[in-house]
Amino acid sequence: MSYQKEWLLLEANDEVDEMEHRDPSEEYRFYRAVADGDVNAVRHNCELGRFREGEGVGQLSRDPVLNLKYHFVITTAMVTRLCGQHGMELEQAFRLSDFYIQKLDDLHTADEVCALHDEMVMDFTKKMRKNLRSDTNSKHINEGKDYIYAHIKERITIEDLADELGVSPSYLSRLFKKETGMSVSAYIRQQKIEIAKNLLRFSDSSLIDIANQLAFSSQSHFIQQFREVTGMTPKKYRDESRLNPWDD
Repeated sequence: MSYQKEWLLLEANDEVDEMEHRDPSEEYRFYRAVADGDVNAVRHNCELGRFREGEGVGQLSRDPVLNLKYHFVITTAMVTRLCGQHGMELEQAFRLSDFYIQKLDDLHTADEVCALHDEMVMDFTKKMRKNLRSDTNSKHINEGKDYIYAHIKERITIEDLADELGVSPSYLSRLFKKETGMSVSAYIRQQKIEIAKNLLRFSDSSLIDIANQLAFSSQSHFIQQFREVTGMTPKKYRDESRLNPWDD
């Protein structure tokens, strides 16, 4: 019997799950809170344990842990797309989504899945809050940021970026400065330093490895650029961040 016929038979015999599903507007308000960077609202939702509540969320699997994992994937997909529509670089959004969904493979209890859910939605929310504070509406600038994010470990020139976007380097330079307040090269440097900061905080990679990974011309060049952006050397930043690695 085909699945379609099986469904029609269940429906005709009134044997389908009669659980009333949660009002979609409630779920949408939650997704929008994430996309709007509303940290307090999202944190409050997590504290209430709404993700774990069985009432109104539907049963996707008879296994309670697998059921939560399915709902986790749905939530992540919705959050990813809504954040992408509201200013997050699409490449960043999809990579972040892939990262958290893959983490489900290592989880085996409902508590673990719920904890990952809360961390995931808070991560997206905090990133959106940061993005929206400096949001731009230009299609070229948003696409340019996507390209920079996707190629951050390469050497990127304004000529490369302009060619990718189909505009002239001079036009892109003026537009970028107007909408972001900084030059293309300064923005690329800033993004590379942000990645470097995470590597310094959460990995044991050496300075030369980080410099090479992010396509700086040399270790000394990396140290110089890092100091100009952050006001401290990479070593000092690593030493201080290790004291409180999760400080935002």
